[in-house]
Amino acid sequence: MPETLVSPAGVRILRLLVGKPPQTISQLIREIGVTRTAVSEQLNELVAAGLVVRTMERLPGRGRPRYLYAATTNALMLLFSRGQELVIPSIWRAIEQTGGGELTKKVLKRAAQSVVDHYRPRITGRTVRERLHQIAEVWSEEGHLVDVIEDQGRLLLRKRSCGFVSMFEESRTICSLDIEVISSLAQVSLKQVECRHDGAPCCTFEVVSAGK
Repeated sequence: MPETLVSPAGVRILRLLVGKPPQTISQLIREIGVTRTAVSEQLNELVAAGLVVRTMERLPGRGRPRYLYAATTNALMLLFSRGQELVIPSIWRAIEQTGGGELTKKVLKRAAQSVVDHYRPRITGRTVRERLHQIAEVWSEEGHLVDVIEDQGRLLLRKRSCGFVSMFEESRTICSLDIEVISSLAQVSLKQVECRHDGAPCCTFEVVSAGK
């Protein structure tokens, strides 16, 4: 389970924060029953991981400001990933079964465009190489494992992690979303040279047009 990436103490704090108003350290200490130092250390790790957000609240009068902690959307996704693993593939199958290939293509195209529009302002490189490195950097900041590799004149982008793994299916339809997004952001034609479907450890895309 994804929760194993966070310590048991960290998961306990997340479960106390999810679905509640922002909490103070004192409130969490009362709930958990451990020392302030232990709670502070866990909170610092959760904040650094993007699972908790910390804000400052100024109290009336001359009282010292205090920090408030709240769970982020990433925490919800982490704690309840099993539900996503069931619902997302079910929605995808329903689209295919309801509208067939034509509707599936339209949905993919719209989804790809939304993803491209989200990332495009941050992909400003003048060359394909620069843009691929920016894509890898942006996705790495979000926790994905992405490498740009230059091998004997070949320019490759390797996705070691996959955001669509829960939608893994034999038809490989969802894989076209990756190609569409990367090609649009990098402004270049790509071909997929390695795929998890074929037993490769990850998916790899190669630049096939000139002007690298």
